[in-house]
Amino acid sequence: MQTHSSLPLSRRATVVAATLDIVVILLFAWIGRSAHAEELTVLGTLQTAWPFLVGAAVGWTLVRAWKRPWALVRTGLPVWATSLVVGMGLRALTGSGIALPFVIVATVSLLIGLAGWRGIAALTRRLDREPRAD
Repeated sequence: MQTHSSLPLSRRATVVAATLDIVVILLFAWIGRSAHAEELTVLGTLQTAWPFLVGAAVGWTLVRAWKRPWALVRTGLPVWATSLVVGMGLRALTGSGIALPFVIVATVSLLIGLAGWRGIAALTRRLDREPRAD
């Protein structure tokens, strides 16, 4: 099925989902840098975000997220978990630091971001399907 876009609907949904995940992780990195008065540059934000972006890519690959990119439980939670675990592992390996307060903030922030938009989308779809009383 083609939409007004040149991409098929399922492929477009996958691109949108991947883009939202990337934006969530970049926003997490940008807000974190801002909170610690670090330089707010594109390069600096990418330097903070890259381990979590790699983790998200690992998660997308492991669960084949492109098959159900908007699914909260089958995609959102595993992508969150791999973003966090792989991201923290890469930070530890590169000497970037994994202090407990940072791990806690990253856990909560990435969960809210990566699972949150999927939960909102699922709720919106459910509400759209309910019959309306006029």
